[in-house]
Amino acid sequence: MGAGGASPDDVSGLRRALGDRAVVDPELVAPYALDSSRAVPEGTPLALVLAESTADVAAALRWADAAGVRVSVRGAGTGLVGGAMAYDGGLIISLERMNRILEIDRKNRVAVVQAGVITGELDDACRELGLFFPPDPASARLCTVGGNIATNAGGLRCVSHGVTTDSVAGLEVVLADGRVMRTGARTRKNVVGYDLTSLFVGSEGTLGVVTEATVRLKPVPEGAPRTFRASFDRVEDAGRAVTAIVNGPARPEVLELMDALSVEIIESFHPSGLAVPAGAMLVGQTVGLDAAEQAGIITGICAAHGAGDTEISDSDALLEARRLSNPALNARGLKISCDVGVPVAALAEMFRGVGEISERHGKRISTVAHAGDGNLHSTVEAPDDPEGIREADAVIDDITRLAISLGGTISGEHGIGSVKRHELSWQLDGTALGVQRALKRALDPRGILTPDRAI
Repeated sequence: MGAGGASPDDVSGLRRALGDRAVVDPELVAPYALDSSRAVPEGTPLALVLAESTADVAAALRWADAAGVRVSVRGAGTGLVGGAMAYDGGLIISLERMNRILEIDRKNRVAVVQAGVITGELDDACRELGLFFPPDPASARLCTVGGNIATNAGGLRCVSHGVTTDSVAGLEVVLADGRVMRTGARTRKNVVGYDLTSLFVGSEGTLGVVTEATVRLKPVPEGAPRTFRASFDRVEDAGRAVTAIVNGPARPEVLELMDALSVEIIESFHPSGLAVPAGAMLVGQTVGLDAAEQAGIITGICAAHGAGDTEISDSDALLEARRLSNPALNARGLKISCDVGVPVAALAEMFRGVGEISERHGKRISTVAHAGDGNLHSTVEAPDDPEGIREADAVIDDITRLAISLGGTISGEHGIGSVKRHELSWQLDGTALGVQRALKRALDPRGILTPDRAI
């Protein structure tokens, strides 16, 4: 709570502005105070706003800015880095009720949506019109478009369609003091002023609250898609195969990796007859009229790089198994994970290094990856107690430092939040951090929007 901060007696102004959309009952507020990360709650939030419109968000922020109350912003709560955790004495703004698809413009291949729209539901609605929304996080059936924008999420189709920012044409944003602004345009080209749209994508709620987005769509490819699988005795061989595939003639729409431990955990969580490989399994999908031919080229490359068993199918079962990785890990009680990225050519070395880190710490590590773009999610098996978490965090720090040493990044798509903030200086120099924090001060001079997170 900042200077001049509000107390429970001061929320009358908020209640007058928003009525029953401003909630103070602790039992009703509590479910919105957490996200899906291992971050520990700071305390008890002051109030919750169940926003139904941009005007509601603007009113909430005007009140919070005037009162000096810290604000956390929440979509579906699927974030993994503590970015949406509530503050002690803070205000939570939930966007879950802002869940309307306002327009799907087939001719211009764009959609206009509120921030609380579920990503998978937007994709479903677009496919009814022969279009699709390219971003495809593994949690697409749970996460929101606004949350994807906040972290610049990637997902399974990133190798072929890019990350979320590549699909965002414009935004409606509420600034810290309650002012509303629009960025971008529906046009393909737009070089008027600074690229404010890209500034807000990935800003994790620190610069403004995204309430509406104009997103780009693509036509659904013709023909039947094909999924493929290749099993390897050594995870390093799978990494080399990925490099060869990405640099080869075929163009997979999805290219994912699961190491042996990940497959074992997924299969125990949801048995499907998937054989656990000795080292790793690559799964993916090709699309278009030549999908079967493309899949054949890819499995051939895998065989040439040591795959002992390959399969091509017209079923989505293999990709659904990959999407089950997070629920399966959660069911096993595994929470300590990372979200690093490395250049694709460094994948084999990265996997080898993760194996060495596992041996050095005596901890089993499960790794799933958006292999086609070098984004790895490693999770450490450790007891869910303070000592186990401390030991697992040390493993994750070593994996992150390894990624940086290979020319990589401390986060590929989950963001920084509070969980990874201590790693910022490992990747960004003082000048880069200073410039970013100057932008933060310019747009949020009182520091109420998601303070002490992200940058």
